[in-house]
Amino acid sequence: MAKTTTDHDEIRRWAESHGGKPAVVRSTHDEDGGKNRKTGVGLLRLMFPKARQSDHGELEEIDWNEFFQQFEDSQLALLYEEGSNFNKLIGRDTAEKREHGDHKAARH
Repeated sequence: MAKTTTDHDEIRRWAESHGGKPAVVRSTHDEDGGKNRKTGVGLLRLMFPKARQSDHGELEEIDWNEFFQQFEDSQLALLYEEGSNFNKLIGRDTAEKREHGDHKAARH
């Protein structure tokens, strides 16, 4: 059964226990100090480099501080399964709606 959390320690513990690392989608990452239209860290992901089916060629590892800064700025929550690598970053508003039974809730 999937769990949802915004707790930084819980997220880091879960990710690292599965070999996960904080990352961003490379094409959304601001690498030139704000001189292009991209702003901030970019689209966040948790990557699992040692996982067999991991497709992390477009991901760039970042540090946890950078990850959690963007996580908070974007008001995200982590939906995850304890016994697998399944995870999804969702909006906190979506997480709250799902907790109240709206399982089709999504950010638009």
